[in-house]
Amino acid sequence: MNASLSPGQLARTLAVEFAARADAHDRDASFPFENFTELQPAGLLALAAPRHLGGQGATLAQLAEVIGAVGYGCPATALVLVMQYIQHRSMGQIGKAGQRSRSWPAHLAERLVRESVASVSLVNALRVEPDLGSPARGGLPSTTARWTAEGWRVTGHKVYSTGAPILRWYAVWLRTDEPTPRVGTLLVPAGLPGTRIVDTWDHLGLRASGSHDVVFDDVLVDLDNAIDLREPQEWGGVDAGLQADMAVLLGALYTGIARAARDWTVEFLRQRKPANLGAVLATLPRAQETVGSIQALLLANDRLLASLARDVDTGVPVSAVDSGLLKSLLTHHAVQAVEAALSLAGNHGLSRHHPLQRHLRDVLCGRIHTPQDDSARIAAGKHILIS
Repeated sequence: MNASLSPGQLARTLAVEFAARADAHDRDASFPFENFTELQPAGLLALAAPRHLGGQGATLAQLAEVIGAVGYGCPATALVLVMQYIQHRSMGQIGKAGQRSRSWPAHLAERLVRESVASVSLVNALRVEPDLGSPARGGLPSTTARWTAEGWRVTGHKVYSTGAPILRWYAVWLRTDEPTPRVGTLLVPAGLPGTRIVDTWDHLGLRASGSHDVVFDDVLVDLDNAIDLREPQEWGGVDAGLQADMAVLLGALYTGIARAARDWTVEFLRQRKPANLGAVLATLPRAQETVGSIQALLLANDRLLASLARDVDTGVPVSAVDSGLLKSLLTHHAVQAVEAALSLAGNHGLSRHHPLQRHLRDVLCGRIHTPQDDSARIAAGKHILIS
């Protein structure tokens, strides 16, 4: 890989091969291990990690460019990479009272970054549970950590564990079994005795993301692997910094999908020449207007992403309310763009022989990520009406 290329250029180069493999991985719901084998030597796995830990300390704007490029080629790969970047960025942030994240213990952060520089090593937060649902909507985790003289004994069941087949580390959201339970995150190495990955992921979209269940049965974990354990009342509201990061990176991912849908549709319109028309579909005013509408949605997203990333990178405070609304807008624009593309392609767009139907299934997943639309809008309305 050409070392003179920027991270975004590297990602766009790699994404060409990712796109060529994406359909097969989607059909089989197989995990794209080879994509990460190519991302690692390009330096893109440790791109978000702080420089003082050995990472590249990329700006949020640079990370968004990479995620958008990878998402254009293989959205499932991009989603796993988003989770890696979120965890690495949190290692360099100093949390404030009431936030959901604080700086990682140095020995853990240094180890994970060092590994991701040298090999294919990824980490993701495992938070969602069958009964709890998303922790963002409240409630305590059922997964428990029991203190013993040997170490923590972890027992529980996590769902939607994105990247499960390749993860080397799990940042597990759990509670202790102490008389006064503490809640927080324990770093668990993948593959320990008592750990099982249950192959449950069979969704409509992002089928190659490997978001399976992970089950822990009395798994022994080092005592010093605790990242942050606090009494439940010490966990305050939403971490505004984390929510802004997520809004940018997820927005970039789904905008990348919408851009891929636009490009396929444009090529289709340029080539498709119905006999009754006697000209290619690209000459029709309706097609031109709809493609213009798609471009307007993509332009809006590009501007929103650039503005939000710039604020974060320059230290301008962004409220969790604003980030939540922006995440909702970005994902809705992306969905609308793909739906508009499908309106032009008709049955061709729904054929499994073409990628547009995959883009539609993948982009719809944008609505599911926290904060979901109702939460984002309620938070904004409450802020205006009550605060």
